[in-house]
Amino acid sequence: MIKLGFLSAILADQTFEEVMSFAAQTGYSCVEIMCWPVGKAERRYAGVTHIDVSKLSNKHIKEIRDLLDEKGVGISGLGYYPNPLEADSKNAARYVAHIKKVMDAAAKLGLRNVNTFIGRDHRGSIEDNFKRFKKIWPPIVKHAEKRGVKIGIENCPMFFTDDEWPGGKNLASSPAIWRRMFKEIPSANFGLNYDPSHLVWQFMDYIKPIYEFKNRIFHVHIKDAKVLRDQLDDVGILATPLSFHRPKLPGLGDVDWGKFFSALTDIRYNGAACVEVEDRSYEGSLQLRKKSLTQSYEYLKQFMAL
Repeated sequence: MIKLGFLSAILADQTFEEVMSFAAQTGYSCVEIMCWPVGKAERRYAGVTHIDVSKLSNKHIKEIRDLLDEKGVGISGLGYYPNPLEADSKNAARYVAHIKKVMDAAAKLGLRNVNTFIGRDHRGSIEDNFKRFKKIWPPIVKHAEKRGVKIGIENCPMFFTDDEWPGGKNLASSPAIWRRMFKEIPSANFGLNYDPSHLVWQFMDYIKPIYEFKNRIFHVHIKDAKVLRDQLDDVGILATPLSFHRPKLPGLGDVDWGKFFSALTDIRYNGAACVEVEDRSYEGSLQLRKKSLTQSYEYLKQFMAL
């Protein structure tokens, strides 16, 4: 059975306990918990720390497990989304080190999933980045294997603004690239955190890959995208993507969620599907951000047995 959850990033100003309490009150089964290093956020929705993996003592682990038992809500995975292929080698090494800390924390907590990005040097070609990928990612995957953790790579191209031009900051943006990634690293612990919205604004089929990569889908993000056709006609597909599309709550964009969940049930997917809120219409207050999650829950429950 698919477990409906949400990403904790949208409740950045709430404590871990408050996040899990809200999930329980609303009816969600799980939450993807953000585990960024404590400090200043590098971009929107980044820098959120609901579990500090650098200070995860046995006492803290027990407190987390006790709270989960009390609330009846699980953790779908730990999330940290940096750029491990960044050109600055010191930054890249720091990101990789923290990814490994997140994996260590997941293993200690008895969790199966860690979600992240492959990363990309946005100034380089796909071939240039695959050279870096083959150097940097095999040791990360080996670390996951040793910890019994599965890595779910989100398929967001991380190309939205001028500073991410021209290639974006996450290599794992298309089925052709996923195919090559998994050929280079065929580990059973290396897969996808699948988000259909990013395929929508790239004008790609978001249903067909579910069948091809059914054994690689470890986690799912539920976010919608609305293509603004008038603006697209004006700026064209070579413009920065936010010039012609908007992230939306599920049901308010162009994803056919009935077909999407039908495909997930076809492949017998029984993992987590977590709402990722990036809809600016719901960002004005904590009340609105909570409403975005309750509204999404009410809409999505029609597609699954809760």
